[in-house]
Amino acid sequence: MAHIPDGFIRAIPKTDLHVHLDGSLRLNTLIELAKERGVALPTYTEEGLAETVFKERYESLGDYLKGFAYTCAVLQDAEALERVSYELAVDAYSENVRYIETRLAPQLHIHEEMEMPTVLIAIDKGFRRAMNEFNASPEVQGGEEPGYAYGIIVCAMRMFKKGFSNYFNQLLNVQKYAPEKSVFGTASLEMARAAVRIRDEEGIPIVGFDIAGQENGYPAHDHTKAYQFAHRNFLRKTVHAGEAYGPESIFEAITDLHTDRIGHGYYLFDVDRIVDKSIQDPEAYVRNLAEYIADRRIAIEVCLTSNLQTNPNLKSLAHHPARRMLDAKLSLVFCTDNRLVSKTTSCLEIKRAVEEMNVTAHELKQCVFNGFKRSFMPFSYLKKRDYVRKIIDWYARLEKEWKVS
Repeated sequence: MAHIPDGFIRAIPKTDLHVHLDGSLRLNTLIELAKERGVALPTYTEEGLAETVFKERYESLGDYLKGFAYTCAVLQDAEALERVSYELAVDAYSENVRYIETRLAPQLHIHEEMEMPTVLIAIDKGFRRAMNEFNASPEVQGGEEPGYAYGIIVCAMRMFKKGFSNYFNQLLNVQKYAPEKSVFGTASLEMARAAVRIRDEEGIPIVGFDIAGQENGYPAHDHTKAYQFAHRNFLRKTVHAGEAYGPESIFEAITDLHTDRIGHGYYLFDVDRIVDKSIQDPEAYVRNLAEYIADRRIAIEVCLTSNLQTNPNLKSLAHHPARRMLDAKLSLVFCTDNRLVSKTTSCLEIKRAVEEMNVTAHELKQCVFNGFKRSFMPFSYLKKRDYVRKIIDWYARLEKEWKVS
């Protein structure tokens, strides 16, 4: 096992490219907002919620997602959204996350008193306030350290039903005679159009488009028009795929949605989950898919802790497919997914990779650099290159200081 001190892990500049805002509240903030807004929680103590809702392990992905009913319920006004955005930025920055791409499904927060621009403007205000504070430090102002930056990724839902949100209720009522899957596509296309318009009119760094939610039975191709629109308008693309479904979901994300990154990709190598009977050689199919991902440098946003929590068959991270991904030289980035729901941090994700997956110092460095290089950073290409160069130089100085190689 590589000797990589905890202090070094905390000191190195990091990214978090896959972190859900509504899954990353501070626990005390959730309780406070619930009390203020009259949202019923199973209990109003941190210990009680940690035991009953935000657990160490979950029975399934569905069980894992139950906590979002509470977090989304308290995030139905601009003040709450701005507060949790600021707090997430502060919490991540405290462990030296220098670039973060938070994601949220705005359509879960739209109602009569809050339209989509209000949702995204509030999130931007929270992160912008944090950025201005961080970048006022002498180290950044003096050029010793690269500054802090952020981007926002908007998520559409693979599927939804009555009760998901006020917006979805209204859409389902209006289109009650339309085929179910066409309604899903309508919602995602509207999300893409709104994201581009708000980005351009408000100057908000909306950098990417995503779909999340149940994979099985709700394929990516239902959202092709939304991704085509995002693509034509230079909005980068990521897709939750291979989290709870097999390699075909990842293949579809790449071929139908032309994704730039894959969220999770946990079942990339699982030939037993291939269901298409026309695939006569599943082993070759998986091998070719992995080769394509590696060759095209399509980054995989790996979320170790949440995968461990939502996959009962995964007994330890020693068996996580990320180890095989690293061996195949895929472009991996370690991410938190949900800091509250998974009780994790960026440092903890890296520490677990080092200690439980035998990630070497060289592999860690490459994963860290992947995070900056494969990010959707809202900079020009030349500015991004300069920023990444500063990160690389800073990392090298820390390697010498901590004697890590």
